[in-house]
Amino acid sequence: MTHYYIWTIGCQMNDADSRRAAEELQRLGYLPTPRAEEADVVLLNTCVVRQKAEDKVYGRLSSLKPLKERRPEITLAVMGCLVAPETRRDLGRRFPYVDLWLPPSEVKGLVEFLGKRGEPVPFTYPVSAYVPVVTGCDQYCTYCIVRLRRGRERSRPMKEVLEEVRCLVERGVQEVTLVGQIVDSYGHDLPGQPTLADLLGEVHEVEGLWRIRFLTSHPNFMTDGLVEAVASLPKVCEHIELPVQAGDDRILKRMGRRYTVSQYRSLLAKIRGRIPGVSLATDVIVGFPGETEEEFKGTYRILEEERFDVVHVAAYSPRPATPAARLPDDLPPEEKERRRRALEKLQANIAEEINQALLGETLEILVEERRKGKWKGRTRTNKLVFFPDDNDWRGKLAPVQITWAGPWSMQGHLNAPTPPGG
Repeated sequence: MTHYYIWTIGCQMNDADSRRAAEELQRLGYLPTPRAEEADVVLLNTCVVRQKAEDKVYGRLSSLKPLKERRPEITLAVMGCLVAPETRRDLGRRFPYVDLWLPPSEVKGLVEFLGKRGEPVPFTYPVSAYVPVVTGCDQYCTYCIVRLRRGRERSRPMKEVLEEVRCLVERGVQEVTLVGQIVDSYGHDLPGQPTLADLLGEVHEVEGLWRIRFLTSHPNFMTDGLVEAVASLPKVCEHIELPVQAGDDRILKRMGRRYTVSQYRSLLAKIRGRIPGVSLATDVIVGFPGETEEEFKGTYRILEEERFDVVHVAAYSPRPATPAARLPDDLPPEEKERRRRALEKLQANIAEEINQALLGETLEILVEERRKGKWKGRTRTNKLVFFPDDNDWRGKLAPVQITWAGPWSMQGHLNAPTPPGG
């Protein structure tokens, strides 16, 4: 029996690509294995949005060299943002033992390379799945390499998205997350220019689907219509990821973000006013070229005052061929790390306070899987919850009373004797 192993790093688009790759490999007759050493096909799905991610990719690639030397017959393939026309030749020289270099989302190339192998193997679909609706990016954020690696923005036709969602639901998926580099710009390049709000309305009508999410949004495309869709469509979850990146207007301008701190704050107020109980997540970058201590404090203030549920903090690292890479990277790594840790400490305290306000509440959890003896699932507001029970709750909606809350997850006990239909 032949086996495959997939290693994924990076964004939700990569997660979606890896799921598609796994489906195709099992159609070819490969079985999944958790260890590269046991696989006949090894696929690395890569990310280079930060230097730290790129370094992890190189480390994983180097670690596979002895395996390829011992077993030259295995197929070693690399997919994702590491691979671009301008990088392939250098990558081929540096890692000559790699059999196949594939650009982002190029699952078809892997299938064609392997050809027909054996009898299809049934694929176990997750409870919650990512569905790409727009790929690439047309924005010019000066620090970001995604536009250079994934190309121009391309929206998938609504009919195609709906067909994928229906197929996933037929296979047991209860929640879909519509994803794109800038998901709320969906549709501007399609005939008739449908919007993400229009797409949410159509996906909402898919029978058997319980929950809908979307990410990641850009403040410049978060329209009143999209906010209204989240507020009015029962299946759309009350959770919005809206990266701010910095809390200072000068830095935002140097980043190419095209909004001000005041405009961003006004947008948050509008969202919270229309969607009571909404949870908000954001991304920030510290140590952007030229960021002063006072400008960093502006970022600190917006997190302190707006009190996001989740904040993803990254230290700036220059990305090749981006406009920001031409600016002096003038902050020492130690200072970037100090600023990053200060924001993470602040956010940990805020998130814990937000979550502890839910102690004693009974929340509806969509259960995804069992992990370390407990069931794991998420609330509509995307909060991670664990609870113990001997029954099978996978793919069920569980009423869980929260008994413990930390900054990153919560725990509770069931307020139901058995799963629905159990």
